[in-house]
Amino acid sequence: MVELHHVLRWSAAGFVMLAAGCTGDPVIPEPPPGDLNVTLTLETVASGLDNPLDLTTPAGDTRLFVANQNGVVNVINGGQVLGTPYLNLSGDVSTGGEQGLLGIAFHPNYAANGFFYASYTDNNGDSRIDRFTVSADPNVAGVNTRLNIITIPQPNTNHNGGQIAFGSDGMLYYSVGDGGGSNDPDNSGQDLTTLLGAMLRLDVDGGTPYAIPSDNPFAGSPTAREEIWAQGLRNPWRFSFDRTSGNIYIGDVGQNALEEVNVESATAAGLNYGWNVMEGTRCRPGGNQNCDQTGLTLPAIEYPNPSQGCAVTGGYVYRGSAIPEIVGHYFYSDFCGGWLRSFRYENGSVSDETEWSVGQFGNPRSFGEDADGELYILSGSAVRRIVPVTN
Repeated sequence: MVELHHVLRWSAAGFVMLAAGCTGDPVIPEPPPGDLNVTLTLETVASGLDNPLDLTTPAGDTRLFVANQNGVVNVINGGQVLGTPYLNLSGDVSTGGEQGLLGIAFHPNYAANGFFYASYTDNNGDSRIDRFTVSADPNVAGVNTRLNIITIPQPNTNHNGGQIAFGSDGMLYYSVGDGGGSNDPDNSGQDLTTLLGAMLRLDVDGGTPYAIPSDNPFAGSPTAREEIWAQGLRNPWRFSFDRTSGNIYIGDVGQNALEEVNVESATAAGLNYGWNVMEGTRCRPGGNQNCDQTGLTLPAIEYPNPSQGCAVTGGYVYRGSAIPEIVGHYFYSDFCGGWLRSFRYENGSVSDETEWSVGQFGNPRSFGEDADGELYILSGSAVRRIVPVTN
């Protein structure tokens, strides 16, 4: 079995986020199913980065903010990487294997409050989210403004998940892996008393450092962690919200059989995505081969590991305007597979599954989305934008 922490280590010799459904976003109509009369390619936007793992921007901003595994957040402005980082946490971040600066997010009201959030593994190897406030220089965050939002002890160095993103409800969502180890030895995916193996939902405006949203599925429960929004995840490596439908897409890295992408309404509380009872649509290898699937939410798509890849890289639904032919397509990849695929999801059904020939782009670690809904792939030391081939 090839795990993501292995391939990240070999590559080192490796938010993505915009508030979903932002009011005022133009709605680009989706083309009819099967209408894919377009050829795509990748355009290099910036290079020379250090294992970029996340890319996002505040609403309405033309800059790109890139989180590198080493703890540095760079600003790309007008195609140039600025010399001074927006944030440098390199002294506070563990960077081996799957550890590092794993996710960044801007508060939906960033223009007024200047709040910026970073998700990383600290020097103890624990998962942590801190909030920072932008300084008088709009291209630099104030390191001394740090406020710890949450810290989660990690039993191992892998399966950290680590992405953060604000939903259209203004809540901060946080994907956390099962804590590592083969077959989820602590049963974290099915244990509601731990924050591991789950998607968390925090109200960072309702309290300090956060409050429990009253509509969280386990709010007020004496037997479950109230922060949990969904459970049954192994190593959710990149999730995103579709700006138009509000659906949440979660790429969850498999163990040694299946890679999966889950798609559900972001308003569906308390879902159980199956791990460690299931790996994809199968009973977990080595587990009960007659496992009970009652109450489990199975993936929208899956593909075999290792014949097609080793670690899914979740992406975004395209909602930009530069390529109208692919509006509504969810793009994703695989770290080892190195391919670019997409599909459409509507009314519970997958259609228009497509593999795009865009040339070689190495091992994709992540995707990103800018304020206009255009999509980017992060691989090697480069950020590349998905663009149409023009005659």
